[in-house]
Amino acid sequence: MSAEARAREEICRIGRSLFERGYVHATAGNISVRLDDGFLITPTDACLGTLDPAQLARLDAQLVQTSGAKASKTIALHQRIYQAARAVDARTACVIHTHSTYCVAASLQPGGAELLAPITPYFVMKVGHVPLIPYHAPGALAAAELVSQAITRYAQAGTPVRAVMLERLGPNVWHDTPAAAMAVLEELEETAKLHCLQPGAAPLSEAQIDGLRSTFGARW
Repeated sequence: MSAEARAREEICRIGRSLFERGYVHATAGNISVRLDDGFLITPTDACLGTLDPAQLARLDAQLVQTSGAKASKTIALHQRIYQAARAVDARTACVIHTHSTYCVAASLQPGGAELLAPITPYFVMKVGHVPLIPYHAPGALAAAELVSQAITRYAQAGTPVRAVMLERLGPNVWHDTPAAAMAVLEELEETAKLHCLQPGAAPLSEAQIDGLRSTFGARW
């Protein structure tokens, strides 16, 4: 099986898993994989629970679609994420976007420049900082630019990120593989759930976070 065929199967497997467990609903959310010569992305208005590998949208490196059903409009955002994230993590090859309930709920609460405080060790270790991107309409190019700037800004500060939160819409997470990106999403949504259940929870202390840095290489 070719690398592209494996990527198609994995996108569908991850999409079905996310749908069946309630991380996405109806036709919300999308998944992309960066190939050597372009991209695969879920079609616009597709249900992630019933994806067909053969119908995934295939685009070349210039985002010209070459096969499959019509590509999700978020491909432009995904491309900007790949460009910015790969400057730090060169193997970044998958982006997942969902409308996960607790992440969206957390973005509706008054807060600062980030979605969540460091309230659990695994959030610090597996997710890291999550910049909160002010609301823009779905697919807005201005949001893509803000996401790219945030990824670059955090990288330059020595705290690379693997997720951003689009206010009122949902998170975008990325990693080397679809399975690894899904794991980031799962930890992010679980932390957002804890935050919503215990909104006054104290964050980990700086000494505790330093321990996670030295012991586990946390990039906080």
